[in-house]
Amino acid sequence: MSENKSFLRNIIGEYMSKLGKKNDKVVVVNADLSGTCRNQNFVEENPHRAFNTGIAEQNMISFGTGLACEGFIPYVFSMAPFLTMRACEQCRTDVAYGNQNVRMIGVYAGVSGGISGATHWAIEDCGIMTSIPNIAVFEVSDANQAKNLLDYSLKYNGPMYIRSSVEPTENIYDEDVDVCAGGSTLVMDGDDGAFLCSGVIVQHAVAAAKRIREETGKKIRVVDMYSIKPIDKNAIYEATITGNVIVAQDHNIYGGLGSMVSLVIAENNLSTRFKVCGVPDKFVAMAHAGYLYRQFGIDAEGLKMEMTKMLKGE
Repeated sequence: MSENKSFLRNIIGEYMSKLGKKNDKVVVVNADLSGTCRNQNFVEENPHRAFNTGIAEQNMISFGTGLACEGFIPYVFSMAPFLTMRACEQCRTDVAYGNQNVRMIGVYAGVSGGISGATHWAIEDCGIMTSIPNIAVFEVSDANQAKNLLDYSLKYNGPMYIRSSVEPTENIYDEDVDVCAGGSTLVMDGDDGAFLCSGVIVQHAVAAAKRIREETGKKIRVVDMYSIKPIDKNAIYEATITGNVIVAQDHNIYGGLGSMVSLVIAENNLSTRFKVCGVPDKFVAMAHAGYLYRQFGIDAEGLKMEMTKMLKGE
Protein backbone atom coordinates (compact mmCIF):
# COMPACT_ATOMS: atom_id res chain seq x y z
CA MET A 1 0.00 0.00 0.00
CA SER A 2 1.20 3.53 -0.80
CA GLU A 3 2.62 5.54 2.09
CA ASN A 4 0.05 8.17 1.17
CA LYS A 5 -2.81 5.86 2.13
CA SER A 6 -4.23 4.68 5.44
CA PHE A 7 -6.66 2.09 6.72
CA LEU A 8 -9.03 4.18 8.80
CA ARG A 9 -10.24 1.41 11.12
CA ASN A 10 -6.55 0.88 12.04
CA ILE A 11 -6.07 4.60 12.61
CA ILE A 12 -9.17 4.85 14.82
CA GLY A 13 -8.49 1.68 16.78
CA GLU A 14 -4.84 2.46 17.40
CA TYR A 15 -5.53 6.10 18.29
CA MET A 16 -7.70 4.96 21.19
CA SER A 17 -4.50 4.41 23.20
CA LYS A 18 -3.62 8.10 22.89
CA LEU A 19 -7.18 9.10 23.62
CA GLY A 20 -7.11 7.01 26.77
CA LYS A 21 -4.01 8.85 27.95
CA LYS A 22 -5.69 12.21 27.37
CA ASN A 23 -8.74 11.38 29.48
CA ASP A 24 -8.95 8.69 32.16
CA LYS A 25 -12.73 8.49 31.72
CA VAL A 26 -12.31 6.91 28.28
CA VAL A 27 -13.35 3.26 28.20
CA VAL A 28 -13.66 0.80 25.33
CA VAL A 29 -16.41 -1.77 24.91
CA ASN A 30 -16.16 -4.54 22.30
CA ALA A 31 -18.49 -7.30 21.21
CA ASP A 32 -15.70 -9.85 20.71
CA LEU A 33 -14.20 -7.85 17.83
CA SER A 34 -11.24 -5.95 19.30
CA GLY A 35 -9.03 -7.47 16.60
CA THR A 36 -11.37 -6.57 13.78
CA CYS A 37 -11.77 -3.06 15.19
CA ARG A 38 -8.02 -2.73 15.81
CA ASN A 39 -8.22 -1.45 19.40
CA GLN A 40 -6.15 -4.27 20.95
CA ASN A 41 -3.48 -1.82 22.15
CA PHE A 42 -5.97 0.03 24.35
CA VAL A 43 -7.31 -3.28 25.66
CA GLU A 44 -3.83 -4.52 26.56
CA GLU A 45 -2.71 -1.21 28.08
CA ASN A 46 -5.94 -0.56 30.01
CA PRO A 47 -7.43 -3.89 31.08
CA HIS A 48 -9.46 -2.15 33.80
CA ARG A 49 -10.99 0.22 31.22
CA ALA A 50 -11.73 -2.31 28.46
CA PHE A 51 -14.76 -4.58 28.38
CA ASN A 52 -15.83 -7.43 26.11
CA THR A 53 -19.51 -8.38 26.11
CA GLY A 54 -19.00 -11.29 23.75
CA ILE A 55 -20.97 -11.57 20.52
CA ALA A 56 -23.86 -9.59 22.00
CA GLU A 57 -24.11 -6.18 20.38
CA GLN A 58 -27.37 -5.26 22.14
CA ASN A 59 -25.75 -5.91 25.53
CA MET A 60 -22.69 -3.96 24.39
CA ILE A 61 -24.75 -0.81 23.70
CA SER A 62 -26.72 -1.10 26.95
CA PHE A 63 -23.52 -1.74 28.92
CA GLY A 64 -21.88 1.29 27.33
CA THR A 65 -24.90 3.40 28.20
CA GLY A 66 -24.57 2.36 31.84
CA LEU A 67 -20.92 3.45 31.83
CA ALA A 68 -21.93 6.81 30.37
CA CYS A 69 -24.50 7.23 33.15
CA GLU A 70 -21.65 6.82 35.64
CA GLY A 71 -19.60 9.58 34.05
CA PHE A 72 -17.36 7.57 31.73
CA ILE A 73 -16.92 8.21 27.99
CA PRO A 74 -17.55 4.81 26.38
CA TYR A 75 -16.39 4.01 22.85
CA VAL A 76 -18.32 0.98 21.67
CA PHE A 77 -16.90 -0.80 18.65
CA SER A 78 -18.37 -3.27 16.19
CA MET A 79 -18.98 -3.84 12.51
CA ALA A 80 -21.39 -1.17 11.34
CA PRO A 81 -24.20 -3.54 10.27
CA PHE A 82 -24.20 -5.35 13.61
CA LEU A 83 -24.02 -2.16 15.64
CA THR A 84 -26.76 -0.26 13.81
CA MET A 85 -29.19 -3.04 12.88
CA ARG A 86 -28.88 -5.72 15.52
CA ALA A 87 -28.65 -3.16 18.31
CA CYS A 88 -30.90 -0.49 16.77
CA GLU A 89 -33.42 -0.54 19.63
CA GLN A 90 -30.67 -0.10 22.22
CA CYS A 91 -29.08 2.74 20.20
CA ARG A 92 -32.44 4.51 20.17
CA THR A 93 -33.91 3.73 23.59
CA ASP A 94 -30.80 3.40 25.77
CA VAL A 95 -28.38 5.84 24.17
CA ALA A 96 -30.39 8.44 22.26
CA TYR A 97 -33.49 8.74 24.45
CA GLY A 98 -31.33 9.64 27.44
CA ASN A 99 -28.92 11.69 25.28
CA GLN A 100 -25.98 9.73 26.70
CA ASN A 101 -22.34 10.41 25.83
CA VAL A 102 -21.79 7.11 24.03
CA ARG A 103 -19.49 7.04 21.00
CA MET A 104 -20.54 4.25 18.62
CA ILE A 105 -17.82 3.27 16.13
CA GLY A 106 -18.95 1.21 13.14
CA VAL A 107 -16.32 -0.29 10.83
CA TYR A 108 -17.03 -2.01 7.51
CA ALA A 109 -19.17 0.96 6.42
CA GLY A 110 -20.91 0.72 3.06
CA VAL A 111 -19.75 -2.12 0.82
CA SER A 112 -16.13 -1.71 1.89
CA GLY A 113 -16.31 -5.21 3.40
CA GLY A 114 -16.23 -6.48 -0.18
CA ILE A 115 -16.30 -10.25 -0.46
CA SER A 116 -17.64 -10.55 3.09
CA GLY A 117 -20.97 -9.94 1.38
CA ALA A 118 -24.31 -8.39 2.24
CA THR A 119 -24.34 -9.67 5.84
CA HIS A 120 -21.23 -7.60 6.55
CA TRP A 121 -22.08 -4.53 4.47
CA ALA A 122 -23.65 -1.43 6.00
CA ILE A 123 -25.61 0.34 3.29
CA GLU A 124 -28.48 1.26 5.62
CA ASP A 125 -26.67 2.54 8.71
CA CYS A 126 -26.84 6.28 7.98
CA GLY A 127 -30.55 5.99 7.25
CA ILE A 128 -31.06 4.27 10.59
CA MET A 129 -28.89 6.51 12.72
CA THR A 130 -29.88 9.86 11.17
CA SER A 131 -33.53 9.04 11.85
CA ILE A 132 -32.89 8.70 15.61
CA PRO A 133 -33.07 12.00 17.56
CA ASN A 134 -29.96 13.26 19.38
CA ILE A 135 -27.43 11.08 17.52
CA ALA A 136 -24.77 12.99 15.58
CA VAL A 137 -23.56 10.99 12.56
CA PHE A 138 -20.06 11.29 11.09
CA GLU A 139 -18.05 9.56 8.39
CA VAL A 140 -14.27 9.87 8.24
CA SER A 141 -12.31 10.10 5.01
CA ASP A 142 -8.71 10.61 6.11
CA ALA A 143 -6.30 9.66 8.90
CA ASN A 144 -5.79 13.16 10.34
CA GLN A 145 -9.50 13.87 10.15
CA ALA A 146 -10.23 10.63 12.02
CA LYS A 147 -7.76 11.49 14.80
CA ASN A 148 -9.11 15.02 15.17
CA LEU A 149 -12.68 13.75 15.23
CA LEU A 150 -11.76 11.42 18.09
CA ASP A 151 -10.18 14.34 19.96
CA TYR A 152 -13.34 16.35 19.31
CA SER A 153 -15.44 13.49 20.64
CA LEU A 154 -13.90 13.97 24.10
CA LYS A 155 -15.67 17.32 24.48
CA TYR A 156 -18.82 16.69 22.45
CA ASN A 157 -21.98 16.44 24.52
CA GLY A 158 -24.36 13.74 23.31
CA PRO A 159 -24.31 10.47 21.35
CA MET A 160 -22.08 10.07 18.31
CA TYR A 161 -22.04 7.48 15.54
CA ILE A 162 -18.82 7.33 13.51
CA ARG A 163 -18.75 5.12 10.41
CA SER A 164 -15.48 3.99 8.88
CA SER A 165 -14.52 2.12 5.74
CA VAL A 166 -12.06 -0.76 5.72
CA GLU A 167 -10.81 0.27 2.27
CA PRO A 168 -7.47 2.15 2.12
CA THR A 169 -7.99 5.90 1.75
CA GLU A 170 -5.78 8.71 0.50
CA ASN A 171 -4.25 10.97 3.13
CA ILE A 172 -5.91 14.26 2.18
CA TYR A 173 -5.58 16.65 5.12
CA ASP A 174 -2.93 18.33 7.24
CA GLU A 175 -2.71 17.51 10.93
CA ASP A 176 -4.66 20.64 11.93
CA VAL A 177 -7.77 19.89 9.84
CA ASP A 178 -10.83 21.18 11.67
CA VAL A 179 -13.78 18.94 12.51
CA CYS A 180 -17.02 19.68 14.34
CA ALA A 181 -20.67 18.69 14.38
CA GLY A 182 -22.41 20.44 11.50
CA GLY A 183 -19.15 21.10 9.69
CA SER A 184 -17.72 20.22 6.29
CA THR A 185 -14.39 20.68 4.52
CA LEU A 186 -13.87 22.27 1.12
CA VAL A 187 -11.31 19.98 -0.50
CA MET A 188 -11.31 21.58 -3.97
CA ASP A 189 -12.94 24.84 -5.03
CA GLY A 190 -14.86 25.36 -8.26
CA ASP A 191 -17.91 27.10 -9.66
CA ASP A 192 -18.96 24.80 -12.54
CA GLY A 193 -20.28 21.94 -10.44
CA ALA A 194 -19.97 20.27 -7.05
CA PHE A 195 -19.40 16.84 -5.58
CA LEU A 196 -20.80 16.51 -2.06
CA CYS A 197 -19.37 13.33 -0.59
CA SER A 198 -18.04 11.61 2.50
CA GLY A 199 -15.74 8.83 3.60
CA VAL A 200 -13.72 6.76 1.17
CA ILE A 201 -15.61 8.27 -1.78
CA VAL A 202 -13.99 11.68 -1.20
CA GLN A 203 -10.74 10.48 -2.79
CA HIS A 204 -12.65 9.30 -5.86
CA ALA A 205 -14.45 12.65 -6.17
CA VAL A 206 -11.14 14.50 -5.95
CA ALA A 207 -9.66 12.33 -8.70
CA ALA A 208 -12.76 12.88 -10.86
CA ALA A 209 -12.65 16.65 -10.37
CA LYS A 210 -8.96 16.76 -11.32
CA ARG A 211 -9.58 14.77 -14.52
CA ILE A 212 -12.49 17.00 -15.51
CA ARG A 213 -10.34 20.10 -15.00
CA GLU A 214 -7.50 18.60 -17.06
CA GLU A 215 -9.78 17.46 -19.89
CA THR A 216 -12.30 20.30 -20.10
CA GLY A 217 -11.07 23.18 -17.97
CA LYS A 218 -14.24 23.00 -15.88
CA LYS A 219 -13.67 23.57 -12.18
CA ILE A 220 -15.60 21.22 -9.91
CA ARG A 221 -15.97 21.85 -6.20
CA VAL A 222 -15.39 18.88 -3.87
CA VAL A 223 -16.87 19.13 -0.37
CA ASP A 224 -16.25 16.53 2.32
CA MET A 225 -19.58 16.36 4.18
CA TYR A 226 -18.07 14.43 7.09
CA SER A 227 -20.85 15.59 9.44
CA ILE A 228 -23.88 13.86 7.96
CA LYS A 229 -26.09 14.89 10.88
CA PRO A 230 -26.20 17.72 11.73
CA ILE A 231 -25.44 18.70 8.15
CA ASP A 232 -23.71 21.84 6.90
CA LYS A 233 -26.58 23.66 5.16
CA ASN A 234 -24.36 26.55 4.04
CA ALA A 235 -22.09 24.14 2.16
CA ILE A 236 -25.16 22.81 0.34
CA TYR A 237 -26.39 26.34 -0.49
CA GLU A 238 -22.99 27.22 -1.95
CA ALA A 239 -22.84 23.98 -3.96
CA THR A 240 -26.23 24.64 -5.57
CA ILE A 241 -25.01 28.01 -6.86
CA THR A 242 -22.87 26.05 -9.33
CA GLY A 243 -26.08 24.61 -10.83
CA ASN A 244 -24.70 21.06 -10.95
CA VAL A 245 -24.62 18.97 -7.78
CA ILE A 246 -23.78 15.28 -7.39
CA VAL A 247 -23.87 13.53 -4.02
CA ALA A 248 -21.53 10.53 -3.95
CA GLN A 249 -21.76 8.01 -1.12
CA ASP A 250 -20.95 4.43 -0.15
CA HIS A 251 -24.51 3.86 1.08
CA ASN A 252 -27.88 2.96 -0.34
CA ILE A 253 -29.12 5.80 -2.55
CA TYR A 254 -31.98 6.13 -0.06
CA GLY A 255 -31.46 7.29 3.52
CA GLY A 256 -27.85 8.45 3.42
CA LEU A 257 -26.03 11.71 2.71
CA GLY A 258 -28.01 12.11 -0.51
CA SER A 259 -31.29 12.11 1.35
CA MET A 260 -30.00 14.64 3.87
CA VAL A 261 -28.84 16.97 1.07
CA SER A 262 -32.10 16.47 -0.87
CA LEU A 263 -34.09 17.56 2.17
CA VAL A 264 -32.15 20.82 2.46
CA ILE A 265 -32.52 21.53 -1.26
CA ALA A 266 -36.26 20.81 -1.26
CA GLU A 267 -37.09 22.68 1.96
CA ASN A 268 -35.26 25.79 0.80
CA ASN A 269 -36.49 25.74 -2.81
CA LEU A 270 -32.91 25.65 -4.12
CA SER A 271 -32.52 25.33 -7.87
CA THR A 272 -29.89 22.99 -9.34
CA ARG A 273 -29.39 19.90 -11.43
CA PHE A 274 -29.06 17.12 -8.89
CA LYS A 275 -28.18 13.43 -8.70
CA VAL A 276 -27.37 10.92 -5.96
CA CYS A 277 -24.73 8.33 -6.83
CA GLY A 278 -24.45 5.42 -4.43
CA VAL A 279 -25.32 1.80 -3.86
CA PRO A 280 -28.44 0.88 -5.88
CA ASP A 281 -31.54 -0.10 -3.96
CA LYS A 282 -31.16 -3.82 -4.56
CA PHE A 283 -29.11 -6.74 -3.31
CA VAL A 284 -26.05 -7.42 -5.46
CA ALA A 285 -23.53 -10.25 -5.66
CA MET A 286 -20.51 -10.03 -3.38
CA ALA A 287 -17.31 -8.69 -4.90
CA HIS A 288 -14.26 -6.65 -3.94
CA ALA A 289 -15.11 -3.08 -2.99
CA GLY A 290 -13.18 -1.53 -5.86
CA TYR A 291 -15.15 -3.58 -8.37
CA LEU A 292 -18.43 -2.62 -6.70
CA TYR A 293 -17.52 1.07 -6.73
CA ARG A 294 -16.91 0.81 -10.49
CA GLN A 295 -20.20 -1.02 -11.00
CA PHE A 296 -22.11 1.60 -9.02
CA GLY A 297 -20.38 4.53 -10.70
CA ILE A 298 -18.92 5.95 -7.51
CA ASP A 299 -15.26 5.50 -8.40
CA ALA A 300 -13.31 8.33 -10.06
CA GLU A 301 -14.20 7.33 -13.62
CA GLY A 302 -17.90 6.86 -12.85
CA LEU A 303 -18.16 10.20 -11.09
CA LYS A 304 -16.30 11.94 -13.89
CA MET A 305 -18.78 10.50 -16.41
CA GLU A 306 -21.82 11.56 -14.37
CA MET A 307 -20.58 15.10 -13.86
CA THR A 308 -19.58 15.42 -17.51
CA LYS A 309 -23.10 14.41 -18.59
CA MET A 310 -24.60 16.87 -16.12
CA LEU A 311 -22.41 19.69 -17.40
CA LYS A 312 -23.68 18.96 -20.91
CA GLY A 313 -27.25 19.11 -19.67
CA GLU A 314 -27.88 15.42 -20.30
